[in-house]
Amino acid sequence: MKTNILRALSEKSFLNLWIGEVFTQISANLFNFFLILIVFKLTHSNTAVSGVVLSFTIPAILFGSIAGAFVDRWNKRNVLIITNIVRSCLFIILAFCLNNIFIIYLTSFIVAIFTQFFIPAESPIIPLVVRPKNLLSANALFGMGIFGSLLVAYVMSGPLIILVGPMNTLFILSCLLFLGALFISFVKLTYVKSDQPSKLSEHFNILRDIKHTLLLISKTKEVSHSLFLIALSQILILILATIAPGYANQVLGINVEEFPLIIVAPAALGMIAGAVIVVNMFHSHPKNNVITAGIILSGLTMLFLPFGSKVASRDFVQILNVYLPHYFEITILHIMAFIAFILGVANSLVFVPANTLIQEKATDEFRGKIYGFLNTIVGVLSLLPIILVGGLSDLIGVAAVIVGIGICLLLLGLTRVFMK
Repeated sequence: MKTNILRALSEKSFLNLWIGEVFTQISANLFNFFLILIVFKLTHSNTAVSGVVLSFTIPAILFGSIAGAFVDRWNKRNVLIITNIVRSCLFIILAFCLNNIFIIYLTSFIVAIFTQFFIPAESPIIPLVVRPKNLLSANALFGMGIFGSLLVAYVMSGPLIILVGPMNTLFILSCLLFLGALFISFVKLTYVKSDQPSKLSEHFNILRDIKHTLLLISKTKEVSHSLFLIALSQILILILATIAPGYANQVLGINVEEFPLIIVAPAALGMIAGAVIVVNMFHSHPKNNVITAGIILSGLTMLFLPFGSKVASRDFVQILNVYLPHYFEITILHIMAFIAFILGVANSLVFVPANTLIQEKATDEFRGKIYGFLNTIVGVLSLLPIILVGGLSDLIGVAAVIVGIGICLLLLGLTRVFMK
């Protein structure tokens, strides 16, 4: 019997969309890591690398909401195809200019602009290609694709450049984007409502559209709460990325280079496992209850992060290690990897049902604008970790910052429990 998590794959259009999304996400994430590595190799400057990160984030702030307003008036499948093809061509052009830091920044900025149009189309298209009963399954699979591709990109970025060289790496990434566009071209928008008025026939006013979107968000509690929580989920990941070097050095006592394998990889695997758990175990539970459980679990997990060494030194762990083979002895790194895995699971408990709620409660007329607005929020607030959290970590310590975040998440989760 087919499991719940795979149910959406029985719909051919969604299967093509999902495969196209996986190719696209692997290419896009690999490109981000590729640029960071190439720019550092070219300049040996952390400031130059920060410039790359800004080239990713500034377009989201400037164009996120505007792009969403346009995408809602266009055919979302065509938007996904065109943005992939354009980015694929830009990768090929960049392959011949890898010694020019200005061209690298400029290309990254333009690629990020086209990505702002891709994002408001990728999730909002899901309700147009799957039956309503399969939305949770579809979003779980989408989440698995996103997190899985992030893991693949993180692991493959360095070895790929070493094996085939920077220029050929960009050619491969270009081919992946083209393959993504090819699979998406097979998608049919089966569940578009025929009675929906044509948006192209209306007079287009960006400010009016954004105003109407903000009004919808403020009036629809499920949408506003889900939007806030998805943004919080993404910003939490950015915060952890910002304090990662200090956490690796001050708390774990390991080299920064070891951090991805010990924390990032288990967290990504946890996100994939969490997506499976949401659909197979909690599909019949109210989505808001699942989200609340995810927030509380995230808070508890964050509280445990700074104290892994204390757990590893406990008598019961030492006694257990006496009876375990040498290769299976429990250390702080094993405990940290397990905690990171649980944090990934908790993140999926928020991400999957929150996305599903937005798609259920918002019509096709507004979904693109809502996700464009989300992209702008994350872009604006992503500056906060760079400006505030890094300084706080230097001032009061990484462990104290992590504990503070954990307490805030717990309070948010408990508030949701008592304010039902």
